[in-house]
Amino acid sequence: MAAVVASLSLCYSSRPNLLRRSFSRPKHLTMASMSEDPVREWILTEGKASQITKITSVGGGCINLATHYQTDAASFFVKTNRSIGPEMFEGEALGLEAMYETRSIRVGALPTGGSYIIMEFIEFGSRGSQAELGRKLAEMHKAGKSTKGFGFEVDNTIGSTPQINTWSSDWIEFYGEKRLGYQLKLARDRYGDSAIYEKGYTLIQNMASLFENAVIEPCLLHGDLWSGNIAYDKNSEPVILDPACYYGHNEAEFGMSWCAGFGESFYTAYFKVMPKEEGFEKRRDLYLLYHYLNHYNLFGSGYRSSAMSIIDGYLRMLSA
Repeated sequence: MAAVVASLSLCYSSRPNLLRRSFSRPKHLTMASMSEDPVREWILTEGKASQITKITSVGGGCINLATHYQTDAASFFVKTNRSIGPEMFEGEALGLEAMYETRSIRVGALPTGGSYIIMEFIEFGSRGSQAELGRKLAEMHKAGKSTKGFGFEVDNTIGSTPQINTWSSDWIEFYGEKRLGYQLKLARDRYGDSAIYEKGYTLIQNMASLFENAVIEPCLLHGDLWSGNIAYDKNSEPVILDPACYYGHNEAEFGMSWCAGFGESFYTAYFKVMPKEEGFEKRRDLYLLYHYLNHYNLFGSGYRSSAMSIIDGYLRMLSA
């Protein structure tokens, strides 16, 4: 067993259906183990199960291994990763807890971080209402505020890319340096792409005018909201999964809309709770850019043209 087991951190709510019916805080349980199968050991001790009845691999992800453990006590969803350190799951755990604390949209469970993460297993149902998803997401943004500014308690990951969350009182500076700037430097260092780096930095230096008259407050964001991280439970209630949380401008939440399938009913319901700010349409592509750059850095040149097209479009608009 790899050394990461020594720092294993696991958490399970003692009432697995808790989030569907109540907003009482679940019980947090943590352990460190050197056993040969720490997941099994935790389920049979802290998880209150006397036997594991079935173990099934769960597909759909490209970063972690996912497994469904069925027991005589409850069902558990387990994610493991041997190639990325525990900071990824630690960041996910803090993000899930922050979203849960808004008492708005269902997020699954409240784990603590480690190289393994154990959560309640949610049975998904058929696709639910996009309007309900939009309304509950807006309620989360409205409730989830930070007095520390823009950022998060820890750095986390967007996919497998590090996401730097050092606190800042200035959103334009934060988004320019910690989001766009980080990805541009990564593209330069990984691919030698000086063209996208230089043009991207010109955009960063000139983008402040896009935010004129906008009131920007630090809202809790899921951070990676695409169709693969959105589901509906058996009661057709929306569930959001696998967050890359931080506190930022609420419009940044729509940065993955190009593969989220948000329709008119979603936006109508969202903006009833969180009214649209002046200049929303002008900024929309700016928030897409971060995710196109991240996909370029994660998956290669197929996403470069989309990122460069956005940059070139803004440079023309801003005459920069």
